[in-house]
Parts: sequence; C-alpha cells; structure tokens
Amino acid sequence: MSKKMSPESLMMSYGYKPSLSEGAIKSPIFQTSTFAFESAEAGKAFFEVAYGLREKNEGEELGLIYSRLNNPDLEILENRLTLWDEAEDAAVFESGMSAITTALLQFLSPGDLILHSNPIYGGTDHFIKHVLPRFQINVIGFDPLESEEDIIQKIEASGCADRLKMVYVETPANPTNHLIDLELCRRVADYFSKEEKALVVVDNTYMGPIWQHPLKFGADLVIYSATKYIGGHSDVIAGACLGSKEHIAKIKEMRTFLGNMAGPWTGWLLLRSLETLKIRMEKQAENAAYVFNVIKDHPKVERIGYLGAIKEGTPQYEIFKKQYTSAGAMLSIILKGGEKEAFKFLNSLKLIKLAVSLGSTESLAQHPASMTHAGVDHDEKIKFGIKDSLVRLSVGVENPADLVWDIEQALEHIE
Repeated sequence: MSKKMSPESLMMSYGYKPSLSEGAIKSPIFQTSTFAFESAEAGKAFFEVAYGLREKNEGEELGLIYSRLNNPDLEILENRLTLWDEAEDAAVFESGMSAITTALLQFLSPGDLILHSNPIYGGTDHFIKHVLPRFQINVIGFDPLESEEDIIQKIEASGCADRLKMVYVETPANPTNHLIDLELCRRVADYFSKEEKALVVVDNTYMGPIWQHPLKFGADLVIYSATKYIGGHSDVIAGACLGSKEHIAKIKEMRTFLGNMAGPWTGWLLLRSLETLKIRMEKQAENAAYVFNVIKDHPKVERIGYLGAIKEGTPQYEIFKKQYTSAGAMLSIILKGGEKEAFKFLNSLKLIKLAVSLGSTESLAQHPASMTHAGVDHDEKIKFGIKDSLVRLSVGVENPADLVWDIEQALEHIE
C-alpha cells in the first residue's frame, strides 16, 4: 500500500537514488565539467534532444553530456523544486536575475508587448524598462489597485494590443507588499491572446514555494530568486523557473546558449536548504507576526505594510484570502520622517543586519529608495510608495523578543 507523501517529507530524498552513488545517503557534489558516453550513438541521441532536434522517446533515459547542459546535482534539485508548486518541470540558474532575463528573452521578440505590475524589484525594473526597449520590445506598466477594465483600456490605447505576449507580475510587490490578483492577470492575458497564448509570469520570491502557488491561479511560469527563502542561509546566489515541460524545455534551450546554468556546488547547497525550507519559513512568519503586533503602534512608526494587517472587506484582503496561505515574513516599515530618520534607525540596529536580500535565517533591514530600488525613476518611486522613510525588514528565525528589543532601541535613536 502506498501513500502520497507531503513535499516537506520528499525534500529529503526525492529524485535521488543512493545506489547510483555508492550508497551515499545524500547526493555527492558532481564536480565535473563533462561526462563520458557509453557509445557514439548514445552521445548523438543525447545531443539531439538537448538541442531540440527531436523529442525524447517514450521510456528513453537520457544520460549526461556537459555541466553547462545538465548535471546530477542540478537535475535532482530541479525535480525536487517542482513538488511545492506542482509544476511539471524546473530550470535552475546562477541567479534570480538570470532566471528572469532568460525567460523574458526566450518568449519576447521585437515588436512584442510586455505588461508588468508596479512596483517590482529594482533589477527587474531596469531590465524591463531600459533593456527590453533596446530590442524594440514595448513595455506597459500597471498599478496594483488598477481595475481590470482600466488595464485592458490601457493596452488597447497602446496600439500594441495584438502583440501582447507576456504579463509579468511580482506579488506581493517589492517593497510595498501590495497584492496583485493573478486570476485577473490570466483574464487580461487571455483577452488579448490570438493564435499564440500570452504568458503570465510571476516572480514569487517574496512568498517562496510555501505561501503562494501561482500556477494554481493561471500563471504559466513561476520565478524565484533561490538566493532568498529557498537558499535561506545567505551563502548562495541562484534562481529558478518552474512551469510546464513545454515552456521549461524552451527556457533550458535558451539557458544553454546564454550559459547561465547553475553549478553543482550551488545545486548541492540548495538541496541541503530545501530540507528545512518549511520549518524555517514557518518560524519566520511566526516571528514577523510577533514583531508587527508589538511595534505597529510605536509613536515613531507611521505605518507598516504587512499582509497580516490588510483590512477585511477591502479588495486587497480578498486577494490575500484567495491566493496566500500565510502573511509571510516581510515588513515594510514607514517611519515618521524621511531619509535621515530611516538611516538613523538602520545605523542603530545591533542584532538585525543592515544588508539587502531577504528570506534568510538572519533578519535583514535595508532602505529600498536608495538601495535595491535606487535605479527606479524618482517619480515612480513616489507614485508607488517607495518613500525615503520606508525601511524593508526581512524577519529571520532569531528569538522574536530579541528582534523587538533591537527594533525598539533603534527607534529610540530617532530624534
């Protein structure tokens, strides 16, 4: 009698056979650049599939070629990553930006239109708004609170409605925590789809693979900066993209030629981290709720953007209840004052580290307006709420009472 195991149980072993590695209970690091073929015919067959010259035959077991194409550590990791999102396949990259740029370059061509949510991570913002137009790709942004009708009207007024190829979404928005309705995005993409379906691509880094599953709400591709929750220890840079076998095959083809495949050591570190992903994220969410409840009424705090604080009965709350299983571990703390007060707060922290990134075991705080989102247009920063007084806090797994002490003593240093 068999039982369908939970992802957190399968994180220990899924996709790995100890018998293929001298019985090692954990996958070794396959630190090799190339792999020997059993025959010339086998090598030919492997390359035919790798380069998209033919489809893999039913029951055909493909071997390994070269670590820019495939590697045992990466293949095990990609198989294991699919479990949380119930995706058909996954591709791993050397960074989150590698995953994002590869997906966009694979599915967008000159003359196409990409619709994106605002605000988004600063690196993504720059690539979409300043790099894609160099390839004659049209770009339109929409705000989290815009209606479906307003978004459709905006696309129709662009003159590119017949060329919409992608809706790119980051939800919750970085760094404001605004939510985007993914089913709305799917409807918009379908409304303008002709013979070729417009894709919905979601950066799910803020929620990790645990707290939101975009594929269930109509997304075609889910992207992660695996540096964040998936890695979780601030010791590896990586990215991942998940979706159907058809879409991921195309992304892996582009990855082969861009050469941004993650290495075996990166794959091994992420396999290690996946084993504790759920318990780490649960503790981080628990700590974030504790911190929020203690400091939300502090006299030097104007407001805190936190999913657990969204008012019932609002459109944002309806999205939260539908799409999310947790309020997460990200707090957008808006202090009373401006950059001077924000910097004083950040410089006064003792336990919490002043650093960019998020999702790691240690708590991290930073100033988005001058750091991660420094390259975003000034007027857009103001429009989307990326204020000089905004501090982004990623809550870690420390003792929550210690975190509150550190935050409160730092707040006291603000005049």
